[in-house]
Amino acid sequence: MAVIAFIPVRGGSKSIPLKNIKPLAGKPLVCWAIEALEYCPSVDKIIVATDSDAIEQVVMQRSYSKTEIYRRAAENATDTASTESVMLEYLNVHSLHNEDIFMLVQATSPLTQTQHFSEALLQYRSSNADSLLSCVRNKRFFWRENGTPINYDYKHRPRRQEFDGMMMENGAFYINTVANILRDKNRLSGKIAIYEMPEYTATEIDEPEDWLYLEQLIRRKNLG
Repeated sequence: MAVIAFIPVRGGSKSIPLKNIKPLAGKPLVCWAIEALEYCPSVDKIIVATDSDAIEQVVMQRSYSKTEIYRRAAENATDTASTESVMLEYLNVHSLHNEDIFMLVQATSPLTQTQHFSEALLQYRSSNADSLLSCVRNKRFFWRENGTPINYDYKHRPRRQEFDGMMMENGAFYINTVANILRDKNRLSGKIAIYEMPEYTATEIDEPEDWLYLEQLIRRKNLG
C-alpha cells in the first residue's frame, strides 16, 4: 500500500501573480509543502500537478528524491476547474492500486510540517475511517443571520478555557484511498476522521495580506 501525496498548483493566480513559486520567507511557496513531505518517511511519492513551465522549472531544479511533475490538462487548470477534476484526471491516467492512500495537499497552507503529515497518516491507518481531513479548533462564537447563536448559549457565556469550540477545516490536506476517490469523485467519502492541527495553521494564502501575515508568523515561530 503506497502513499501518494498530490499537490495541485496552477500557473495562473489573479490575487497574487505566480503565487505558487513566489518566495515566502525565502522559499518558493510550493516548496514548503514539498519539503515537509520529502522528510515524511510515510510518503512514498509526491506529485506536483501543474500547467506551468515556470513552476516545473522551480521544482525540478531542486534535489528532491520523491517528487515528480505531472502536467495537468489545460481544461483542469482554469479558474473554474475543481481540485477534484485534476485529481481524477491523474488517477484515470495512472494505474494505481485501489488500496493506495492518496493525500491531497494544498500548497496554500505552508505551515503544515512533516510531523503533521506523519501523525495524520498514522491516525488514518489506525482508525476505521474511510477518509480524513485536517482541521483547527476555533473558539469563536458563531451566529446565524437571524440573530440566533450556533455554538453556544449567550445566556450562559462560557469562558474560553472551558469552551470546546468548533472544528474548522483549514484546507491543509485530505486523505482517502484511490478506490474511494474514483468511486465518489470527491476528496472525502464514507466515515470521515479529523486530524486536529495547531490553531496557527488556520490561515490559507489567498490574498496579499495573508502572505504578509504568514511570513511574519513563520519568522516568529522559526518554522522552516
